[in-house]
Formats: sequence, structure tokens, C-alpha cells
Amino acid sequence: MNGNDRAGEFGPIYLPALQRIRDLWLELEPLVDETAYDHVVAPTELQISLSDGLGDAENARLDIQWSELGMYSFHYVDSNDVNWRFDRHPNTHSPEIHFHPPTEATTTDAEPSCIDVTEVSLVTRAVHAMWRTAYEDDALDRLNSASNPP
Repeated sequence: MNGNDRAGEFGPIYLPALQRIRDLWLELEPLVDETAYDHVVAPTELQISLSDGLGDAENARLDIQWSELGMYSFHYVDSNDVNWRFDRHPNTHSPEIHFHPPTEATTTDAEPSCIDVTEVSLVTRAVHAMWRTAYEDDALDRLNSASNPP
């Protein structure tokens, strides 16, 4: 995740939210290979490894941050270097809740997110639903296409 596009305060990482996100992905997604935190003592990111990715990708990973202020980043990257992310944070380039589309997920390409909910479990279910739809339909353009998922 590129924290450089954040204009305002993101806040400290909220570990209980990361634990809830991990549990939900394990419950919802059979392609989860493993989950891990970036640091044992002071984690700042949850990493979810998937045994398959979008399109021809052989595997994928989600790098997830959630702050005490309710800010978040769900950043997808796969073995074909496809990137996208759903974010909520103050910035100067888009609405606070936004989506960085594939394949690069660049800061300048941010657009409004289809995810309107802000509660951790609902956001997680929405991101999963968007990923799963794009995966099953083999269509990257489905990632930010729903009307207020989940």
C-alpha cells in the first residue's frame, strides 16, 4: 500500500478489525491459502494469500490495513502484477471512500467506490463479493460495479 497518497490522518492500526477481516476471509473464501501479519509484535498489515488470482494469475495476495479511525486499504496484487485497491482515507485526489482500478491502481486513477458501508464486517464482505464476482466472471471491470455491496 502506498501511504503517500494520504492527505489526512489515517490513524493507528486497529488489530481487532484485522482479526475480524482474517476470520471472515477464512470463512467466506475457499481459495485462501494462508493469512499472516507483517510483524509479530506490532502488526500494521494483514496479508491474505490466495491459491488463484483473477484471469490467468496463478496466485494473489490481499494486503489489508484498518485503522482505529475506520480508515482502510484492501490492496490486491497477483502473479501477473495486476493491482487494484479499495481505500478509505483522506486525500486530495478523490472522495474519501474510493477505488483504484486495475491494472496499476495508481493514485491518479482513483474513482468513487461502489462500497458505501463503513463497518468492518460489511466492508470486508463487500470487497470479497467484488473480488469473487470478478473472479467468477473473469472480468476486471466487475470489481467496482455493484450497487452498494454486500
